Amino acid sequence: MAATILIALVALIHVYIVVLEMVLWTTPRGRKAFGMSVEDAQRTKVLAANQGLYNGFLVAGLIWGLWLGAGGFQIKVFFLACVVIAGLFGAATASRKILFIQALPAALALIALLAGV
Repeated sequence: MAATILIALVALIHVYIVVLEMVLWTTPRGRKAFGMSVEDAQRTKVLAANQGLYNGFLVAGLIWGLWLGAGGFQIKVFFLACVVIAGLFGAATASRKILFIQALPAALALIALLAGV
């Protein structure tokens, strides 16, 4: 049960990231979240939308795994591992806060899933 709740939380975090990257990137809220100027946000909005789409695929995979229940174990492991790896890469290359926003929740969900909690 704890794993299911944590996986749902990771999916919701990524829904928010999708919205930030695909819809709100050039708005004050989006620029603040990513520490960007108006000019930088305008120049990178297509790249951000692409990132958002990929995050949307992570959401779809996590929801698919949840929908399958116990039969979706391997799918949940795969997509949580993808989120952890993406979070680690993002923390190393873009912003350290990604470690706590993306990687840590996914790692906790993965641990709970593997522990059968």
